[in-house]
Amino acid sequence: MNIHLHEMVFYGYHGVHPEERKLGQRFIVNFSYKTDSSYDESISKLEDTVDYTKVYIIIKHTLEEREFFLLEVCANTILDSILRSFPRIIYANVKIKKPSVPINGSLGSVEVEMERNR
Repeated sequence: MNIHLHEMVFYGYHGVHPEERKLGQRFIVNFSYKTDSSYDESISKLEDTVDYTKVYIIIKHTLEEREFFLLEVCANTILDSILRSFPRIIYANVKIKKPSVPINGSLGSVEVEMERNR
């Protein structure tokens, strides 16, 4: 089974520049995960699957309660936390988009994407 959490928006204090860590900004996160499909037919209650609201809470906590200089470290932290918390997940992908990039030029956003397999 594949589950996708799309366009979660969080306000965090991440970045290399002191202004980013002082003022904060929005981050848009997409997270997808896969469980072993051989168990799909036996799902009849929430305990039989991975509760995506709990996945959301981990992502929210990571983005809003912690601070990272690099989005790469944030993405790794999310993947590590979720895979540690949910042994049924066999694959996970996270995309973290930073819409307001402090760069001297025209740029819509920056996005970091990472994935893990068990």
